[in-house]
Amino acid sequence: MSLGPAAIAAAFLAACRAELDVVKPGNVHRFAPGHGMEAATFEAAAAAAAPFIAERGAGVGARILGATRASWAAVGVNANLGIVLLAAPLAAAAETASGRGTEPLRTALAQALAGLTPTDAEGAYAAIALASPGGLGETAEHDVRQPPSIGLVAAMRLAGDRDLVARQYADGFAEIFDIGLPALAAADAAPATPGLGPALAAYLAFAGRFPDSHVARKFGAARAAALRRRMAEFAADFGQVTEPADALSAALAFDAELKREKLNPGTSADLTVASLFARFLAEA
Repeated sequence: MSLGPAAIAAAFLAACRAELDVVKPGNVHRFAPGHGMEAATFEAAAAAAAPFIAERGAGVGARILGATRASWAAVGVNANLGIVLLAAPLAAAAETASGRGTEPLRTALAQALAGLTPTDAEGAYAAIALASPGGLGETAEHDVRQPPSIGLVAAMRLAGDRDLVARQYADGFAEIFDIGLPALAAADAAPATPGLGPALAAYLAFAGRFPDSHVARKFGAARAAALRRRMAEFAADFGQVTEPADALSAALAFDAELKREKLNPGTSADLTVASLFARFLAEA
């Protein structure tokens, strides 16, 4: 594989756009804005972040910090911190993977995570403090507003029980490779329909299986667990709909319902982008 910056940036932008192209109930997409943002916000943030995610030879922490600063400067809100945290190690891995495909990428990713340095932790901490998403760094011992005293993987492991993005660093991106990528592949056979597609399948796989970390931070664990059950029920019913027009209507109706309740499974969307990015890198 050993991809260069142009290919990595292209894969990153393609992943961000593909995620916006489907109706993800509760989350922002091209078919409906939400939570004070619209698709153009995320497109602008992705375009600003891409050169830093793809910077040749850059450390993971430098990619995270550069991309977060650029995104914040472009849109003035935390539009993609979770995406950036997930994309940076994948991009670093794509530079060194020994061949094309999922397994070489996964092997290179494990090596990239194992090779993280204190400098990487400093960059990631600074990015998280800038974006201020809550979650990681809220313990008294390891606040992201202070210089890191432990490695980035160790810090993420501490947050892994409450944040699915952090958990990826601790378990080698297992949810991306074992849930997201299979969900994308399983949906490939469906006819192409605007608003539907593999990215939606991955999103529902995550949102129906895990209480969303973003929702838990805003509304608490019980509300996140209740939403997970609703997402799982929707996904089961949605899978029985055979007409694309009916499926799109159902997704849009559930989307509007969740947005009225101000529920946004944003972490599920971040994991979806990471799954798409991993796929595009593996296929490049």
